[in-house]
Amino acid sequence: MGVPSGELLRGVEPVRPSRRKLQTKYKLFLLALPFLAVTFVFYYLPVSGWIYAFYDFIPGIPLSDTPYVGLKWFNTIVANPTQTGEVLRVLKNTVAMSTLGLVTSVFPVIFAILLTEIRAGWYRKFVQTLTTIPNFISWILVYALAFSLFSVDNGVVNHVLVQLGIVDEEFNFLASSSHVWLTMIAWYWWKSLGWGAILYLAVIAGIDQELYEAAEVDGASRFRKIWHITVPGIIPTFFVLLLLSIGNFVNNGMEQYFAFQNAMNKDAIEVLDLYVYNIAFANNFPFATAVSMLKSVVSVILLFAANTLSKVVRDESII
Repeated sequence: MGVPSGELLRGVEPVRPSRRKLQTKYKLFLLALPFLAVTFVFYYLPVSGWIYAFYDFIPGIPLSDTPYVGLKWFNTIVANPTQTGEVLRVLKNTVAMSTLGLVTSVFPVIFAILLTEIRAGWYRKFVQTLTTIPNFISWILVYALAFSLFSVDNGVVNHVLVQLGIVDEEFNFLASSSHVWLTMIAWYWWKSLGWGAILYLAVIAGIDQELYEAAEVDGASRFRKIWHITVPGIIPTFFVLLLLSIGNFVNNGMEQYFAFQNAMNKDAIEVLDLYVYNIAFANNFPFATAVSMLKSVVSVILLFAANTLSKVVRDESII
């Protein structure tokens, strides 16, 4: 006769996690705790400021003494034709800049591949260092560099063009609104190309080298090895970053555009984040908060849409 299952299980102690594993989990949690605190302070705590969008707030007057206006500032976005036109103008600039950013997001991939194909190690390190350093330069210093190159009075480029007879008079590049979207994306990639390629360099370094050796034995050229081994190894990482960029579509930031904006190019360079900043410091905090709230809602919707696309295409979730 068989022994009843109850008797077999009798006296068997349940499996409990060891003390060492628990200590490891606690240590990992403590290591992550400062970053969680920073995230809470700088990303979640400011959400409490959304309450200003529902009041007719004026700086210097306590919120308790400010009249509650409900959705007044949200209605202003669509009820006032002039204000609606301004928001649409800013959205056009934002969409244009973000679209250019998505289209050119392959630049770090191409740059990383080209770096790995450089045989001379010292030269590869030199190029990588030279292209990574601009990422740590503030946008104000980048504008100072642009001003020294393209200003009307003392700009090097204007001076050279006039001396060579290419143009008759100096052109104010920084105050022109023509092609400002292209110039902004060009400055952005000049600053961040090397930094953006670091992740792809790490991915390429993790590809099994035996694949390259096998391809070389089969007589594959360098281009064939790149196309059939390196590119497929990078695509999953590139796709995840692309989907995250889609979720962050309306968040261009404001530092670059704030540094380069002026009265002549403001209509073409003012993106949503910069518009919120300008409106807020024009003493219209409630309306700026309302626009910022809608921007956050759109960002969340785009993020979940990108996550759904990832599940459909790759059968994997990014969040």
